[in-house]
Parts: sequence; C-alpha cells; structure tokens
Amino acid sequence: MNSELKITKFIHACFSVDLEDQSLVVDPVVLTTDFVMPKNVVGVIITHQHADHIDKNLINDIVRQNPGVTIYTIDDVETGHPDQTEFVSAGRTIEVGPFGLEFFGGAHRPIHKDWPICKNLGVMINDEIYYPGDSLTLPERPVKILALPIAAPWLKTAEAMDFLMEIKPKKAFATHDAVLSPAGKQFVDNWINMAAEKVGSRYQTATSLATSQQID
Repeated sequence: MNSELKITKFIHACFSVDLEDQSLVVDPVVLTTDFVMPKNVVGVIITHQHADHIDKNLINDIVRQNPGVTIYTIDDVETGHPDQTEFVSAGRTIEVGPFGLEFFGGAHRPIHKDWPICKNLGVMINDEIYYPGDSLTLPERPVKILALPIAAPWLKTAEAMDFLMEIKPKKAFATHDAVLSPAGKQFVDNWINMAAEKVGSRYQTATSLATSQQID
C-alpha cells in the first residue's frame, strides 16, 4: 500500500481515505457517531439509498466545511445537494484530487424476495481499496485492501468468508458491522417487523428483549 495512503474506519459502513492532504469520505451514515471530519474533503461516495449508508446531516456538515466537494452516487439517491452531486454507474472511472475511482456493481444484494432491490455501487479507490457497498460484486482484478461487509440482513457469515477468499486481498477490514451492536438491532427489527405486519403477526423486537422478560 502507498505509505501516504491513510484509511480511517468509522462505525458501520463509513470510512475515509486521506492522501496528499486531501480526503475522500465513503458512506457517512446515521450510525457513524464517531465521525471526525477529515481535512480537505474533495469527494464523498454514497453507495446506495438505505438509511444506514447516508445521513443528510453529515452530508450537510461535509458540504458546509468543504464547499468544493463532489458527491458521487447512484441516480435514485437524494443527497440534498443537487448542484454538488454527480450520478455515476458501473464502469465509470473518475479522477478527483489524488484519487482514482472506478465504480462497479449496479444492484443491492437481495434482502428478501418480497421486497424490491435498489441500486448499489461498489468502488475501487486508487487501484488499491475495494468496497462493494451492499453487494458481493467481484471486481475481477487484484485487490490490496478489501472493505469487507460482515453483518447484514442480506449476508451470511459464510458468504462474507467466501467473498474474502475469492478476492484474496493482502488486507481486509470489517465494515457494515453496526448490525452487531445494540443500535444495529433496530435495523434488523425494522425488517422483521415489516414482514410480521405483512402477514398479520405481532413481533416482539430484539431491542425490547435486551434483558430477560416474559414474552406476552
């Protein structure tokens, strides 16, 4: 890895990449309570529309402090900053500051057969870091550093293991991991509750059962 390239991992799916005193922010989200604004943010990547991958308050803060920033995302995402948003799709390559971006994928991994699939982007940064967003899209090229989703309604642990072994990166770090936290249970609860409501069942949530209690 380029010795000047610095990756900072924040809670859940957010991370930043710093190079030559400029920064890139990926998937700033509502769960990222530990977010620290990097210096000179030249680009933001939002992989898809789900609430655990975009927080408009964080986007507003980034734009306010970095008025020249460009937000790269897919065309069904509303960033709140149309003049600074550039829609991209799989196969597109972009240079922004010292960063070379190549986009992959196109579809979010299915969560459930009864729910629609939204669009999704994967991204390769400087031919070194690969992040698939909410997908297991293979980049079909060598990867030095893999940002690996490890816990999601659309993912089994075995699938994350297979994805890593298929790509064979020199290094991998965990992302999409807040689902394993107390706060992340709410996202799982939301999906299960929607399914329960659809068939007329009453679901007692994981968050409500955090301590021992009788099931009513």
